[in-house]
Amino acid sequence: MPQRAIQLEGSWLVKLADEFEQPYMQQLRQFLRAEKRQGKRVFPAGDEIFAAFAHTPLDKVKVVILGQDPYHGEGQAHGLCFSVRPGVKVPPSLQNIYKEINAELGLPIPTHGHLTSWAKQGVLLLNSVLSVECARAASHQGKGWETFTDRVIELINREREGVVFMLWGSYAQRKGAIIDSERHCVLQAPHPSPLSAHRGFFGCGHFQAANDYLTQRGLAPIDWSLPEIP
Repeated sequence: MPQRAIQLEGSWLVKLADEFEQPYMQQLRQFLRAEKRQGKRVFPAGDEIFAAFAHTPLDKVKVVILGQDPYHGEGQAHGLCFSVRPGVKVPPSLQNIYKEINAELGLPIPTHGHLTSWAKQGVLLLNSVLSVECARAASHQGKGWETFTDRVIELINREREGVVFMLWGSYAQRKGAIIDSERHCVLQAPHPSPLSAHRGFFGCGHFQAANDYLTQRGLAPIDWSLPEIP
């Protein structure tokens, strides 16, 4: 696959270009092409699949939040985990994230779910699987994306130091098991889903802890508030 065809931000592509030559990635491309040939709608749009990387270059990563799959509803997914487009109703898990930020930091609860301002500050909003079929949750699991995003986590773990990893729920915690907790700050809690948030996500203190850790390292903390969208 020619590198010009890979819509991955340059600092990531330099380190991950070889992944696009691997058999698993070729099979994934074939799967996605076949899905589209059959008329299936895939989210997010093709030019947004790698949006998390475009907003947060490798050397700018301060925090990694690990999600699982893109939202499969109409108009929701745009390439950043937990985030939705402006004008789309804030999903329940993100509502709970906002409640925790409000409880920890006293910040107002946003009226929208568009998290691009976090990404631009160095929060890599990474789903484990980067595509999904419309209205079919988890439909692209096991097709190769997990291998690619494992490589991303391995890369950050190896090449960077002092990154905060927020691992919410058993899925993210298993995926993040390789992270060196002596080189990085690993924060674990239940998932913010309404099914599990009351088991320990509420009260986890992760957003304050992340900013304290960054500040101790001489880095600017993340502004977890979100600007209003006109």
